[in-house]
Amino acid sequence: MKNRKKLRLKKFYFHPITIFLFLTLIVILLSAIFSIFEMQGTYNTVNVATNELEPVLVTVENMLNFDGMKYIFSNAMRNFISFTPLGMLLLALIGISVAQATGLIDTLGKKYFSKMRKRNLTFIILFIATISSLINEVGYSFLIPLAAIFYMMNNRNPLLGIVTAFCGVSFGYGVSLFVGSMEVGLIPYTTSSAYLIDETTHVSLTSNLFIIIAFSILLSIIGTIIIERFIAPKIGKYHEKDNFERTEELLLMNEEELEQTRIAEEKCEKRGLRAAYITGIFIVIAFIYMIIPGLPNSGMLLDMKETTYLNQLFGSNSYFQDGFTYMMCLFFLGMGLAYGIGAKTIKNDKDIINGCKSTFADLGELFILIFVASQFISIFRNTNIGTIITCWCANVIQNLSFSGIPLIILVIVMIGIANIFSTTPTLKWSIFAPVVVPALMQANISPAFSQFLLRAGDSITNGVTPLLAGFVIYIGYLNIYNQRKNKPITIRQAIQFLSPYFLFISLSWILLILGWYLIGLPIGPGVYPTL
Repeated sequence: MKNRKKLRLKKFYFHPITIFLFLTLIVILLSAIFSIFEMQGTYNTVNVATNELEPVLVTVENMLNFDGMKYIFSNAMRNFISFTPLGMLLLALIGISVAQATGLIDTLGKKYFSKMRKRNLTFIILFIATISSLINEVGYSFLIPLAAIFYMMNNRNPLLGIVTAFCGVSFGYGVSLFVGSMEVGLIPYTTSSAYLIDETTHVSLTSNLFIIIAFSILLSIIGTIIIERFIAPKIGKYHEKDNFERTEELLLMNEEELEQTRIAEEKCEKRGLRAAYITGIFIVIAFIYMIIPGLPNSGMLLDMKETTYLNQLFGSNSYFQDGFTYMMCLFFLGMGLAYGIGAKTIKNDKDIINGCKSTFADLGELFILIFVASQFISIFRNTNIGTIITCWCANVIQNLSFSGIPLIILVIVMIGIANIFSTTPTLKWSIFAPVVVPALMQANISPAFSQFLLRAGDSITNGVTPLLAGFVIYIGYLNIYNQRKNKPITIRQAIQFLSPYFLFISLSWILLILGWYLIGLPIGPGVYPTL
């Protein structure tokens, strides 16, 4: 009897939706317990206007009292609607569904991805996913669905494509080919914190340019090796159910009919691709014109109230940053329609709408997951537990008198731990910067290099925290392509897929940073790791 019970327990598991519900209840209960025991954290933040330290006391918000329950019930709909990945995903899928319905994605897949070497495809997806953090978290919404499709076209498991895209965006967050929104948010705190030691310090927007370019390439190469060597064999192959039916249909056609059909299809595809490429180039030129200041009717997507171009482009009120997902949607939608008209795969609007239905057919479960997860993330943030843990991690750095390499490793580890509970980079840096920047400057390490350490700590644990909004899309898409519908992929399994990547890429981050520091390579134009 004992053996039978053990076997039953091994088969028992919870759906991710259920897990998020349990986590929400646990957080509510913990907030009440921590509030009773007066759990709190204190940190010093730098006033960006005055460059002076201001003490801040953070206490736990009890979600079981009157005000807490009022917040939960009155904000449930707002939490769901304002959950950033939801809107971004819907916009992304509108563009992708049109491109898929008209046959554009199938043709591109057949032309470029079906015969591509496995390692090359993995590297391309990883690299694009890594540099996508230039503009917030758009990579989660566009690349995860597209990677699944392209991996299937390459006769590979779409689950591996989902894991690859997610690893690139999350574990490479903050490195890119150019400076972006992260610099705009972090530099004010870095500069103000540096003034505590030296008021002549200047941290430019390009102070991390060289190192983020190098790391975007290096992490993609290392990540490709990790995925192909450790994760791909673990996930296994994908078996399409309709392969046999397709083979039967082809056998019923004779060789002459097949050849004529193939020639006609290729002719239509070439005409459609030509129309799609021309449309795509036109849309890209139009978007570029919208972010160039000073030309007639240009700069539509810039915040002209800002003084510097990067602030105009990536500032908190930037139209470009807010509208980039919609721009990408229009890009895919425009190219898809052009291909459909050119290749004659669509005859009217009904063909497009009916073709788009399949993309949204399996999203019901994902929307429920997003609703439940959005409540969990919002309630956890409102409790202030994550902020208090971040305070404690910052205080650890302040209380330990390390220097040089041990101090660098300590900073990365503490930021990584804090990131599990607080995933917003600017919030963490507002707490860490007044501690980390002066401590590292006293150890002869530049503020710009200190700022780069935040990227490292963030990236190392980004992919393994359920509090990351992109994690919800990741686990949702794993279950969309999961062939064992009676046994959903759980949160634990989703993290297990990532565990080899997490371990090796974390070690790679630390070793690359230490190597860069020891060699003394420039991290930006005229900027070095040391002062």
